[in-house]
Amino acid sequence: MNMELMLFLGVAVVLVFLLVVFAIRIIRPYEKGLVERLGKFQRVMDPGLNLIMPFMDIVLKVDMREVVLDVPPQLVITKDNVNVEVDCIVYAQVTDPFRSRYEIANYIMAATKLAQTNLRNVIGELDLDACLTSRDEINGQLRDVLDNATDKWGVKVNRVELQRIDPPRDITEAMSRQMKAERDKRAAILEAEGIKQAEITRAEGHKQSQILDAEGFAISVRAKADAEKYKKITVAQGEGEAVLTVFTAIHEGKPDNELITLKYLEMLPKLAEGDANKIFMPYEASGIISSLAAMVEGVKDNKSEQKPVETTS
Repeated sequence: MNMELMLFLGVAVVLVFLLVVFAIRIIRPYEKGLVERLGKFQRVMDPGLNLIMPFMDIVLKVDMREVVLDVPPQLVITKDNVNVEVDCIVYAQVTDPFRSRYEIANYIMAATKLAQTNLRNVIGELDLDACLTSRDEINGQLRDVLDNATDKWGVKVNRVELQRIDPPRDITEAMSRQMKAERDKRAAILEAEGIKQAEITRAEGHKQSQILDAEGFAISVRAKADAEKYKKITVAQGEGEAVLTVFTAIHEGKPDNELITLKYLEMLPKLAEGDANKIFMPYEASGIISSLAAMVEGVKDNKSEQKPVETTS
């Protein structure tokens, strides 16, 4: 009896353990769970530990992370009838796990095919040059179209990026020649502009040099004139002072030897005028002649004193 009870308890414990194990569901942080009970949608489970009814509930996990859809390359005809090979990448993310599971069987394949179709439509409305230069506009148009189409599936298209737009080989070679011609043209224009700018700079430098030379010459002439003017002013001031000195000496009646000598030298040019022969004696010679005259007079006086005096007898 005891053995049967222990066996029963053991089986009960195992069944309880199995029920607990089957009743626990762990949802990871980037997932959400859809609970179906007896074939009918019951609820959405959030990340973490969740309990369900064993053997009655089924949990379907939906990945909520952003996925990358690689759209295969395809040939597309542009508006100007040029065949180009294009491909792109679509970044999509599930926003509603219920609709992404029950509104579409495989939203990844559906979004990829939809991207291919709309890529042909968008490229077909543009010419080749616009396709090569308007990548951002093409990406924006594709994103808007795909986002509107996938919204009912609970999927949001975040970005669309064009990877390649490859025109035919002959078109590529023609474009290369055109680009080379444009670069050669720009190089020639830049070279001509450089030569022109150099000539202008050289002419400006020559002009500035002439201006500086003229200004330097004018300054030199002005300085020389100022020097001559200062010299004349100095001479005039000296002559004025000399005249004033002479006038003062004559007025006071006390001329000195230097004044007499100066006046003597000033009168020499006037005395030299005329054709008659003239002999000029320096002012100092008059003193010498006066001394000689005095000496002669002294000798005569001595001789007269030494003459005997006649006596009468």
